[in-house]
Amino acid sequence: QAQLVESGGGLVHTGGSLRLSCAASERTFGGYAKGWFRQAPGKEREFVATITWSGSITSYADSVKGRFTISRDNAKNTVALQMNSLKPEDTAVYYCAAALSTDQLMRAGSVPFWGQGTQVTVSS
Repeated sequence: QAQLVESGGGLVHTGGSLRLSCAASERTFGGYAKGWFRQAPGKEREFVATITWSGSITSYADSVKGRFTISRDNAKNTVALQMNSLKPEDTAVYYCAAALSTDQLMRAGSVPFWGQGTQVTVSS
């Protein structure tokens, strides 16, 4: 069964950094675009970043531009989200996502594959 498994969440102070990683089954997700979403308590799941299979095109939500960087290593079947200058409003459960196109990764409702999520908490 296709699996996406996130790791790297935790507690950090305002201004700190965290690096999230998502491991995927290459047999199932080879050729797929990957992305990250997040969901804060009481809020809808929202788009954070996407990256194409080749890694040549990335896209970010305005709220994280200049602070977060998405990257992937297809040889290791992983996708990462480097988060710098973290703010309390970044606190959420972060989810890895996979789809055949980055268009599908722009809205939570159109994402076919999800990880289980990892908690990120930024204290003020």
